[in-house]
Amino acid sequence: MQSTSEKIILNSGREVIKYTLINDQGMEVEVISIGATLIKITAPDGNGNYENVILGWQDLNVYEAHPGDFGAIVGRIAGRIHKGKATIAEKEYHFSTNEFENTLHGGTHGFHTKDWNGSITKGEDEIRLTMSYQSVDGEEGFPGNVHVKVTYILKNNNSLTLEYEATTDKETIINLTNHAYFNLSGDGKRDVLGQTLYISSDAIYELDEELIPTGKMIQLDDEPIFDFRKPKCIGQDIEKENIHLKNGCGYDHAWQLNTSNEAIVLYDSISKRSMSVTTSEPSVVVYTMNHADEPLVLSNGKIQQPRYAVCLETQKPAIGYNEVGRQAVTLKPDEMYKQCTIFSFSVK
Repeated sequence: MQSTSEKIILNSGREVIKYTLINDQGMEVEVISIGATLIKITAPDGNGNYENVILGWQDLNVYEAHPGDFGAIVGRIAGRIHKGKATIAEKEYHFSTNEFENTLHGGTHGFHTKDWNGSITKGEDEIRLTMSYQSVDGEEGFPGNVHVKVTYILKNNNSLTLEYEATTDKETIINLTNHAYFNLSGDGKRDVLGQTLYISSDAIYELDEELIPTGKMIQLDDEPIFDFRKPKCIGQDIEKENIHLKNGCGYDHAWQLNTSNEAIVLYDSISKRSMSVTTSEPSVVVYTMNHADEPLVLSNGKIQQPRYAVCLETQKPAIGYNEVGRQAVTLKPDEMYKQCTIFSFSVK
């Protein structure tokens, strides 16, 4: 097990630390201090070739603006907050709004834009990179001084675990996830439409035209376009006529998970790479990179384009109409927020 850290100075003069973790099999994970952002995960294909299975930017300077939140930890609240407001401890708070009149992924200057501190510890069969950040009372409108830790754990079995913890000194709301863009082709050789997805879920959360939860559920027996209980290619139904697909410009919806044990599986039949996901969280937002309008260059030298990756954002449901979902993301001073998601890579 190996690890390194490297100091990089951006064009703005901002100092960024890049951490590299390598296991005994040769799997590499890279994380930068801006947004505690994953910029690289390598995994073997059927021929034993290790290649990057997430998208990143060729120019590290792009991460200051963080378009698409590539690989970042998003918070305090992942997803959307309807009208950018919520009642916390009987007081209404208004948050930074950055999509229509709603708050998306923690607001304009959410956790994805912040400088995180990192420390590395090594065990016999794993390396841990713990990234921490102190969010002050009132940041983006959220109450409470919140201390956040996210630990990336690379093991020799080619799994990457993300453990999240948070505490607060005042009642607040928190719902964290990682926003990595997965593409198992390796170094982004092709889009993800031909990659197969399985989701252990019988229902999705109904969203309005601004992708805000209405509080209702849609059973997948009634909406087969969203049914991945039998693995199918991501592109099989994505262009079909459907009001929910139209609202999201593709898949950008939350599935209610049935199980934490291999709740999600992504597979690429060409490279033979498989990634299974287990999580403590009750839902996953699947986002098929529907918006990629800026001509920005990816780490593979190609210009980004829609459908080039898929995000699997394990989290609690977003805060919708009439503050539905707020109670589930409430954190009090005598509590600790915890979340755990494991990405396991193999060849099939």
